Amino acid sequence: MKLHRSSLFARLAAAAFLAATAVLILGATQTANADAAFQKWVRDFRNVAARSGVSTKTYDAVFATISAPDRDIIGRMGNQAEFEFRIWDYMDSSVSEERVKNGREMRRKWANVLSQIERRYHVDRDVVLAVWGMETRYGGYMGDHNVIEALATLAYGAPRRKKFWRSELINALKIVQAGHIRHADMVGSWAGAMGHTQFMPSSWQKFAADYDNDGRKDIWTNIPDALASTANYLDRHGWQTGKTWGYEVRLPAGFNKGLEGKDGITLGKWQSLGVRRVNGKPFPRGADRAVLKFPGGKNGPAFLMLRNFYIIKRYNNSDAYALAVGHLADRIAGFGPFVQEWPRGYTPLDDDGRKEVQQRLKALGFYDAPVSGAVGPKTRKAISDYQKRAGIEVNGEASAELLKHLRGG
Repeated sequence: MKLHRSSLFARLAAAAFLAATAVLILGATQTANADAAFQKWVRDFRNVAARSGVSTKTYDAVFATISAPDRDIIGRMGNQAEFEFRIWDYMDSSVSEERVKNGREMRRKWANVLSQIERRYHVDRDVVLAVWGMETRYGGYMGDHNVIEALATLAYGAPRRKKFWRSELINALKIVQAGHIRHADMVGSWAGAMGHTQFMPSSWQKFAADYDNDGRKDIWTNIPDALASTANYLDRHGWQTGKTWGYEVRLPAGFNKGLEGKDGITLGKWQSLGVRRVNGKPFPRGADRAVLKFPGGKNGPAFLMLRNFYIIKRYNNSDAYALAVGHLADRIAGFGPFVQEWPRGYTPLDDDGRKEVQQRLKALGFYDAPVSGAVGPKTRKAISDYQKRAGIEVNGEASAELLKHLRGG
């Protein structure tokens, strides 16, 4: 039997439609099955929460509005960073001129509150401000996930640390139960960090402070409560009042860089080995112990880290994070940038230059994220894709050389 072309196309189109419909039905079925499994988990976890002190009234009210896991979080669980972390990119974005400027504005705006917090908790105001700036850009972005939905998703489906996520979920439910915030307003990161300074629920339980004595420890809408909570956290972990986090230093010629990471060496001993602060001033308190670190590799800047550096790491266990908080605090206080150059291998850009790179990549269709000036995996991937297309060296760096090329130079 001979088929007319129109009939053949019709049959092919029908077959394609049926195949696509089958895929949609299969996807919908899988989604429905996943949601049903999640709902069963929620019902089963009700008894676990009750044994931990969460009332059935609170539990049922909260989960009445949560019927499925958070799809965005499920997607994030399997994602890996596309590029290795580079300290200079992190410092450029974390301690940008804009963030320093905004930090100084917040220093003036909240001066009275910060003075009271210093008296209560004995933690330097600029460090508290720096944590705030690092965590949420001074409240500019506190996350876009419902914390309980996020933690329930992780407690249900995370491939690791299920016990941790379930404990955090129970803590979050107890916060709602105690009336500190409505569950619908408990907004935070996809991993459950909450409020202006991004406390996990367990940290909130231990360290949140009621600055204004109104009976609520509101780190979401009450800035004094959030800043006091951060100061309390650092104080309770052993913050050393009146001392800094560390020093940028210069090393003498022929210095033994194998001493990196060695503990127990005092500032006085480092000085006797020829180590000097970059500003030429002597080290105060020569008996204080300090650890030598090269965050950008042994060809980059050198730092002596004091105890307070490690207290900052209790907030986020990352050398880069602690260095950024310490440096941002110094910049907010009026001190200058680091003196020594990072071993980048290219000419860096300022905030405006990095934003222009992102804008031009966006216009060319390589970049689809916000134009922020922060160089992360998405920006570096966009740069690399552009460099491949343009037939130039592929390094993923937001450099002056790249910007010149984007401008047609």
